[in-house]
Amino acid sequence: MRLTFAANRPLNKGGLPGRTPLLIDPTSLEAHGPASAIDPPVIATVGGDQKLNRGGVAWSVFQGGRDPYVILMTIYIFMPYVASVMVGDPVKGQEVISRWQQYAGWIVMATAPFLGASIDKLGRRKGWLAIAVGLMTPLIAALWWAKPDGSALSVTATMSIALLVNVLFAYSEVLHNSLLVRAAGLESAHKASGLALSLGNAASVLALAFTAWAFALPGKVSWSWVPAQPLFGLSAAAHEPERVVALLAAGILLIGAIPLFLFTPDAPRSEIPVLKAFRDGVRELWGMLKTVQHYRDAVIYLGSRMFFVDGMNGVLFFFGVLAAGVMKWGPLELLVTGIILSVVAVLGGFVGRWLDAGLGPKNALRIEIFGAIVGLIALLGMAPDKILYFWSYDAAAHAPLWNGPVFRTLPDLIYLLIGFNNAIFITGQYASSRTTLTRLTPPDQSGAFFGVYALSGVATAWLAPSLVNLGTRLTHSQQGGFASIVLLLAVGLVGLMFVRGGGRKLT
Repeated sequence: MRLTFAANRPLNKGGLPGRTPLLIDPTSLEAHGPASAIDPPVIATVGGDQKLNRGGVAWSVFQGGRDPYVILMTIYIFMPYVASVMVGDPVKGQEVISRWQQYAGWIVMATAPFLGASIDKLGRRKGWLAIAVGLMTPLIAALWWAKPDGSALSVTATMSIALLVNVLFAYSEVLHNSLLVRAAGLESAHKASGLALSLGNAASVLALAFTAWAFALPGKVSWSWVPAQPLFGLSAAAHEPERVVALLAAGILLIGAIPLFLFTPDAPRSEIPVLKAFRDGVRELWGMLKTVQHYRDAVIYLGSRMFFVDGMNGVLFFFGVLAAGVMKWGPLELLVTGIILSVVAVLGGFVGRWLDAGLGPKNALRIEIFGAIVGLIALLGMAPDKILYFWSYDAAAHAPLWNGPVFRTLPDLIYLLIGFNNAIFITGQYASSRTTLTRLTPPDQSGAFFGVYALSGVATAWLAPSLVNLGTRLTHSQQGGFASIVLLLAVGLVGLMFVRGGGRKLT
């Protein structure tokens, strides 16, 4: 959780905080300044214990509808299918996916900060959000036609659609987060934000579990509670169980968006022209950057974060592609992995909080980044016939670990356990990184600093995909591409060595 500072602020006519310096850290433009909407919702302590209203709950439900797209499509099911089946070569597939992800990162870097900085001047947001959701839903669903032979959607068409969805997804985060305080009020913003995280995680786990039960397990196990064949007559030979997650993700997104449009209050209409709103937003972004540059340690920290947070995101994004190509895991193994790691990640939040309290957030970050580096290096030393670089393993010479449908060999089990390590430390890093900034900045400047903090989260969103793409092409291996992420984490870790402060006590 972020450490927050309570203070009084004047209110504008709408009853929301005015434009004075911010002393608290909730998660919206109204709460902590331009560009902050780029930052994902977090559990923020903003004071008060007001009951969460219908608008706040509806705001939270939207994230429950949005997050399964990332889990089903990006990490565990669809992109690994594209790499290993549509492209047909896992190494080439990783190169293709990383290249298109790099393009999406460039677009988001060039546009999302200005949208975040200008959104509170544009007035009503729900119309813009409706456009984003209205475009995303059919685009996601269209990926059902990404057939193995490319007869309906080619690899290029598939990745072009995925690029558009990823950019729109980033815009939807900006617009959605900017409605938080209007949806729940300052006194309940922390509750809505926490509920959103819980619903996003729960919806993702349920979507993974349903996909496993309905489409991946049938025909592979004889358990009485599992259908004998995939539901709706889906064909495993045509890889329809992998492709159907596009329809599932699109449906969940649409259903999750409906309550927000019905019950969440919108911002009032603005009389400011669109172009003027963007010009004013650019000026405010520049003002934030000028404010932040006077604080050496915070600047070094934010620069370091640009590298290690992008490295963490890269580990998450390419984990499934690596498992499918190197470990030869199919959709069932990836589905079960997603379920387990989503649950294990909850522990990471507690680990981050314990480390923050015991060692201080900067030291906690060091441990978390180092732990992620160790886990990543360990992943690179795994294969179906190899354990941690040096130990050969012959599956034919060893009895299965159990009679279940997944993780029957020791390399599979160890690979999964390494995933536990990454889930815990990466999640803990997201918590500790926010707390670290509060220890390095003056409370009366937190608005500017968290605005730049949010900006730094997207400024290098293209870097991990670019390095993975370059490493894959140069080494002609997935491991070589994935190894480049170690560089990002290492640069971020070294940068923290030059940051003073960030200990257990407030400075």
